[in-house]
Amino acid sequence: MGSRERLWSIFGPAWGWPAATMTYEADQADLLRHEKEIAAHQSFNYALFDAAETALLGCVYIDPPERAGADGEVSWWVVDDLVGSTVEQALDALVPQWIVADWPFERPRFLGREVSWSDWLALPEHPSRK
Repeated sequence: MGSRERLWSIFGPAWGWPAATMTYEADQADLLRHEKEIAAHQSFNYALFDAAETALLGCVYIDPPERAGADGEVSWWVVDDLVGSTVEQALDALVPQWIVADWPFERPRFLGREVSWSDWLALPEHPSRK
C-alpha cells in the first residue's frame, strides 16, 4: 500500500485497484483469486522481490484480453522508490522481450506502454468477453 496512490492513478480507472481501504483480508482474497486464475491458466502474475525475498518490488500481469485487437494483455509496475531506477528500466526492457520470445501471443498488448490506459478503456470489448 506504500505505492497505492501512484498505482491507483495507473490501474484505478481500469481495474479499480488498489482500493483506498484495502485490508489485509481483502488483499488475501485478491491473492486467492489470482491463485485460482493461475491454476486455471487464465492469467499469470509474477512478483518481483528483493534478493532476500522479503520486500515486494513490483509485479507483472499477463492476462487474457479485455479489449479487442490483442490476444494477451500485459502490464507491470514497480514500487514508488524504484520509479525511474535501473530496476524499473530493466523490467521495462525485459518484459516485452520475454513476452515476445517465450509466450504464445501473436498480438500482445502492453498496457500503459504502447497504448495508454485511457485509449485502452475506449477500445471495444474483446469478443470473448461479450
